[in-house]
Amino acid sequence: MFLQMDGCPAHYATNVRTFLNDNYRDKWIDRQGPIRWPARSPYLTPLDYFLWGTMKHRVYSQPPPPPPINSEADLRDGIINCANDISNDPEMIRRATQQILIRTALCLQQRGGHFVHLMHYICVK
Repeated sequence: MFLQMDGCPAHYATNVRTFLNDNYRDKWIDRQGPIRWPARSPYLTPLDYFLWGTMKHRVYSQPPPPPPINSEADLRDGIINCANDISNDPEMIRRATQQILIRTALCLQQRGGHFVHLMHYICVK
């Protein structure tokens, strides 16, 4: 298992990096981790550009209307059901993960700079 950090300054504290080195050795990803990843790179992470928005939409609003969320247990059940639906849809997962190739190519083309403004042009082609 790998752990990917989000570049948050609090997650970069010495005690956090020590914990990660002790518990994940070379299997954690961050701006200065053993596997380097740019800080604030949500356009390169399927969890950010696909999963969280998809789950939020499905849990709260996708037709048919989901059952009302009146408790923490209702929310947990909705999230679990949504996660199961996504994990049982290999085509959805394939499309989401193939976006990494497009996004990585654009990021490299822009030399690590902003590239999201180019996404619409590429996806429409």
